[in-house]
Amino acid sequence: MRHALIGRLLAASLAFGALTPAAQAAPDPASQTAPEKVPSGVWRHAVTLMGEPKYGADFKHFDYADPAAPKGGLVRLGAQGGFDNFNIVVAGRKGDLENGIAQIYDTLMTESADEPFSSYGLIAEGLRLADDLSAVTYRLREGARWHDGQPITPEDVVWSFTVQKENSPSLAAYYHTVTKAEVTGPREVTFTFAEAGNRELPQVIGQLRVLPKHWWTGQDAQGRPRDVTQTTLEIPLGSGPYRLAKFEPGRSATYERVADYWGKDLPVNVGRYNFGTMRFEYFRDATVQIEALKGDLYDFRAENIARNWATAYDDFPAVKEGRLVKEEFPDRGNGNMQAFAFNTRRAKFADPRVRRAFNLAMNFEEMNRALFYGLYKRIDSYFYGSELASSGLPQGEELAILESVRDKVPASVFTTPYTNPVSGTPDAVRANLREAVRLFKEAGYELRGGQMVNAKTGEPLTVEFLEFQNVFERVILPYAAQLKLIGIQSSLRVIDQAQYQNRIRAFDFDVTTASWPESLSPGNEQREYWGSAAAGKEGSRNLIGIKDAGIDALIDRVIFAKDRPTVLAATHALDRVLLAHDFVVPQWASNVSRTIRWNRFAHPKVLPTYGSSGFPTTWWYDEALAAKTGAPR
Repeated sequence: MRHALIGRLLAASLAFGALTPAAQAAPDPASQTAPEKVPSGVWRHAVTLMGEPKYGADFKHFDYADPAAPKGGLVRLGAQGGFDNFNIVVAGRKGDLENGIAQIYDTLMTESADEPFSSYGLIAEGLRLADDLSAVTYRLREGARWHDGQPITPEDVVWSFTVQKENSPSLAAYYHTVTKAEVTGPREVTFTFAEAGNRELPQVIGQLRVLPKHWWTGQDAQGRPRDVTQTTLEIPLGSGPYRLAKFEPGRSATYERVADYWGKDLPVNVGRYNFGTMRFEYFRDATVQIEALKGDLYDFRAENIARNWATAYDDFPAVKEGRLVKEEFPDRGNGNMQAFAFNTRRAKFADPRVRRAFNLAMNFEEMNRALFYGLYKRIDSYFYGSELASSGLPQGEELAILESVRDKVPASVFTTPYTNPVSGTPDAVRANLREAVRLFKEAGYELRGGQMVNAKTGEPLTVEFLEFQNVFERVILPYAAQLKLIGIQSSLRVIDQAQYQNRIRAFDFDVTTASWPESLSPGNEQREYWGSAAAGKEGSRNLIGIKDAGIDALIDRVIFAKDRPTVLAATHALDRVLLAHDFVVPQWASNVSRTIRWNRFAHPKVLPTYGSSGFPTTWWYDEALAAKTGAPR
């Protein structure tokens, strides 16, 4: 789904902490029905991929939002890195998210966080689907307006779609089957698709961030024409619950709640966006960022590094006094693959036996003991932590789907469940390294004078790990020591974030840490992650460079599945085939989100079913708690 692409394109930003998908409860059988067939011409307030939306047309607010939540107060959020751009059209993978610019723009629809994937009207008051899902029409709310008071128009929507598709490689791939966007009524926009039956495309279009055409095609304060294809530090015009009020380039950005926000009383917004001011504070170094939290320079941290969670806070006086709160929240409803990803465009990583050998050389069990305090489990699925993860041998509908591509997928998917190597004992470590050497030999390499070399050319096999945070060193150096035992020289190159983004976009790397978040409703983003068409497009999420007819066919089976059981079967099949190719060395995950915050904030009694704590969207500033803890600076 689109929200697995927007909002969480963090790739290598997770250091050697883990994303935290958890095994979810069994789905409600009522949600396992096919999406209802809505006749053309019928307007509706919401759309879902699973049966009926939870909330009817007359709902007042989401269950996890408190309509009585007080408004006001300051929350300060920490971010690592910096920023030099407020133009989301040409923003890097992280920039538009870390500096908060995304929140100044509304979208056509918005998702609820207690359903796997249901969307409700925001800028759009309703949508109308074609019978065969070959098109969708959105009808805009009459009162929707920009912060300058001008109305949001269908022309804004069409222009926004066009410029983002033309200038964002990821969106170009994601929306490549959306052939036309056109104004079809005074408040209506229709999107036409190149294919019928794609169950999520109509809904994904609803997540489009709408931009003000009149502002971007106008002039700045100096009379210069604005250019939507260029970066800018001019404060942009938005339509959402917050506006950017002030900033210091690379240091901080302050957003203020819009008092007369046009959508504040919509059911999807009631009880949300409660903070009067949100300030993003930027830190270049992860260690400095932790010390800044302790120094009360920002308020909330999601701690993805096990060592920090285990050792960095407990002896701090504010934690002992209850002013700084450590709390774990269950993380449900999302799957994830976080891994060392090979660039298979490079010949040395083209053979799956080579890639499997690298997995055999990693001693996760020792890493987990020595570095992670036993807090993590090894990822063994591209949809780890969700019902979409494959297991055992294929059966039933999944087996039938795999039989349809038997000649295009590894034979092992029918006979051997995927497992990661286990190196829990010295004997197991030695056995795994011997197996790695055997696989290298099969792939055309041999040990000469303690070096693994190409048997024909004599060229040594080397690998460079590309990262942008020094904290990776603690993980990669032990891994490099294991690789050295079998004659492979490896190095770690840490570069600044801008250089890193440029090299990743150009696929200029050997191995990097990558993460592919997954919702419970996989669909079009799978083409962007693993599809052949994305492999050669700079900036795509197909970092690995996968070009495989079997995988392409299985992606289509996922996208065009007509009911929930088929979605599960097709996704299990896709997962199984991706694993069988050994494209990555899987890393680690947990089933909780670990957070630490200054005790100034409260939240609703009901937290979102999916998405962990819901901070900061549904939380609020608590005056009584702040009086005890001290007000933020």
